Amino acid sequence: MTKIYVMQTFSVWSIVLIVFAVILLASAIRILREYERAVVFRLGRLTGIKGPGLILLIPVIDKMVRVSLRTVVMDVPPQDVITQDNVSVKVNAVVYFRVIQPGKAVVEVENYLMATSQLSQTTLRSVLGQSELDDLLGQREKINQKLQQIIDAHTEPWGIKVSNVEVKQIDLPQEMQRAMAKQAEAERERRSKVIAAEGEFQASQRLADAAQILGEQPSALTLRYLQTLREIATENNSTTIFPVPVDLLKPFLEQRLTKGSE
Repeated sequence: MTKIYVMQTFSVWSIVLIVFAVILLASAIRILREYERAVVFRLGRLTGIKGPGLILLIPVIDKMVRVSLRTVVMDVPPQDVITQDNVSVKVNAVVYFRVIQPGKAVVEVENYLMATSQLSQTTLRSVLGQSELDDLLGQREKINQKLQQIIDAHTEPWGIKVSNVEVKQIDLPQEMQRAMAKQAEAERERRSKVIAAEGEFQASQRLADAAQILGEQPSALTLRYLQTLREIATENNSTTIFPVPVDLLKPFLEQRLTKGSE
């Protein structure tokens, strides 16, 4: 009876030990994906970065924090900005960044995603507030580069690399949109008038050159008459008027004047 009791007690403890060992082993083994890294803390101290693949931790003593190394696309909410020329606009943007030093991203800042988002919003308002409206609309690439440099410089101590910042949309007030539409219409009208005047000036120069050539060569004027008649005759149901040069009638007029004087 005693042997049976001892054997039962031993088997119970064996099962407990096996279960405990399985739990410890499960807590010691971690599998990280290719884009993940583990920031390992041992008794509260940073011991290093592990991964990807299979890693082993000391149960109870080691704690790890997963950090993704993939590029994060963060949408910056619309911000109310007053430009340098006192125009109120609403601007939103998108920020592309990734963690390059997982240890700093965990140790140096409490929540690097939230910190980067707040920094992006304040930087967007600050930089656009120092620019004029024409610069926002016409030099967006230059503003994007400036935003990227400023945000990247501030996030570098956190182990974060900002690769790109893009201003997505600029919402203008209705009054400003109407004023810009009038300005664009006036600019197009000015260009059309300048082009028309330039065409008239060039045409007048060509006509003056043609008149000078015809004046130097009287026969050229006759050829021009004949060419005009040919163009008119090609049309159906047209009346042809033949212009007679005054030089052809001059001999007859002189002969009649001579007879009259006799």
